[in-house]
Amino acid sequence: MGPIILFGALALFVLFFAAAGLKIVQQSQVMVIERFGKYSRTLHSGINIIWPIIDRPREITWRYVIEDMNGKKYVRFKQKTRIDLRETVYDFPKQSVITKDNVNVEINALLYFQIMDSVKAIYEIENLPDAVEKLTQTTLRNVIGELELDESLSSRDTINTKLRNILDDATNKWGVKVNRVELQDINPPQDIKQAMEKQMRAERDRRAAVLEAEGLKKAKILEAEGIRESEIKKAEGNKQSEILKAEGNAKARVKIAEAEAESIRLITQAIDKNQGDPVNFLIATKYIETLKEMATGQENKTVFMPFEATGVLSSLGGIKEMLTRT
Repeated sequence: MGPIILFGALALFVLFFAAAGLKIVQQSQVMVIERFGKYSRTLHSGINIIWPIIDRPREITWRYVIEDMNGKKYVRFKQKTRIDLRETVYDFPKQSVITKDNVNVEINALLYFQIMDSVKAIYEIENLPDAVEKLTQTTLRNVIGELELDESLSSRDTINTKLRNILDDATNKWGVKVNRVELQDINPPQDIKQAMEKQMRAERDRRAAVLEAEGLKKAKILEAEGIRESEIKKAEGNKQSEILKAEGNAKARVKIAEAEAESIRLITQAIDKNQGDPVNFLIATKYIETLKEMATGQENKTVFMPFEATGVLSSLGGIKEMLTRT
C-alpha cells in the first residue's frame, strides 16, 4: 500500500503542478509574469505555461472613484492579474473649475484611453486610473483657467483637443494612449445661468425685431413696386386708349369728310350749272342751319339779322329760282 499511496500523492502533485503552470489568457488581454519578484515575460492571448513555484503573475490593485446618481463619490478597489488592452472609458466625477473671469463652473469629463505597453503601465506608475484621473483634473483646471466663461461654453472642441494632446504626451511614459477627451457638461452657477438666459432671450427678441423690421421693409418695397407697376400699366393703358380714341376720331372725320365729299359730288351732279351755282346752294344751306341753331330756345327773343340782308335775300332768291326750275 505504501508505494501506491506514494504514487498517488506524486500523481496529485504533478496534476496540481501542471494545473498551476497552465495559464489561459483571453483575447485583448495580457499577463505579466515575475520570476522571484523580477519581471520575466508577458503572456499573450492563448495557452501559456509557467513554472508555478518560481513564476507568479503580477497582481495589480487599481483604485476607481465612482459617483452615484445623488452625487456621492465612492472609492472602489479592483485587484487583477490580467491587463485589458482594449480602449477604456473613464467617467470622471464633476470637477469645480474656476475660469479666467473668476466664474466657478462644474465640469464632467469622459476620458478614452488604451494601454499600449502593459509593462510600463505596471512598473512606471503605481495606480494608473488614479494617476490618469488626477492628471486630467489638473490639466482641466489649467486649460479652463486660461479661458473665460463664454469661451469655455463655445469652444468645447478646442478644449477637448488641447486636453487630449497634453494628456497623451504626459501618459506616454506610462504606456498609455489617450485617444480623446469629451466634456459632457459645463454647469455655471445658477445666477450666471439666469443672466445668460435673460441675455439669450433679449438676443432672440432683438433678432425677431430685426427680422420683423426687414419683413416690413420688404413688404413696403414690394408694395411700392406694385403701385409703380400699376401706375405704369395704367399710364400705358391711358396712352393706348388715347391713341385708339384719336385714331377713331381721325377715322370718323375721314368718313365724315368722305360722306360730305360724296354729298357735294351728288349735289353737283344733280344741279346743272345752267340752272344755278351749286356752291351758292351749299353756302345758303349752311347759313340757314347756323341761324337756326343761334335762334333755338323757348325764351330766346332776339332776332338775328345778317349784316348784309340783301345777300341773304339774294341767296333765298337763288334757292327759290333753283327750286322753281327743278
